[in-house]
Amino acid sequence: CITRGLPGSMMPNIYGNAYQILQTPGYVAIRYEMVHDTRIIPLDGRPHLGEGIREYFGDARGRWEGHTLVVESTNFTDRSHMGYNNQYNSRAFRLTERFTPIAADRLYWEVTVDDPETWTRPWTFAMPLTKNDRHAVFEYACHEGNYGLVNLLSGARAEEGRRGR
Repeated sequence: CITRGLPGSMMPNIYGNAYQILQTPGYVAIRYEMVHDTRIIPLDGRPHLGEGIREYFGDARGRWEGHTLVVESTNFTDRSHMGYNNQYNSRAFRLTERFTPIAADRLYWEVTVDDPETWTRPWTFAMPLTKNDRHAVFEYACHEGNYGLVNLLSGARAEEGRRGR
């Protein structure tokens, strides 16, 4: 219930696949339905955070190359899940994403994974992202460590037992 990490949060899964990409002056934000994560990507040319600061989604920095948004992320923890074959990345993990419009309702998303401690060489994959105005980003609720629900159910079962059900 912490995060699906990157690139896993952008990849299709059984449920919770929606996300919303918003652009404001100086930033792009990507809000994910699954686990309700939000990435804030500065576009102002600032440097990455220092080596001592590590984040599950890494430290993202974006820039425009023509109509393509290029996002480079560094400073990942070594506990970030890549969303592929239960593979975790190392602290050397770098991710480069390219978001290129290919139609009014579609982006081409290309991802290059570079982690010399996990993979023998960088590798790239891509997929189209299609806009769907009919699907909202729904609230995601995780109940990990939520014993209230367990206690409510066990209390209800005990009450049913006393009543002879």
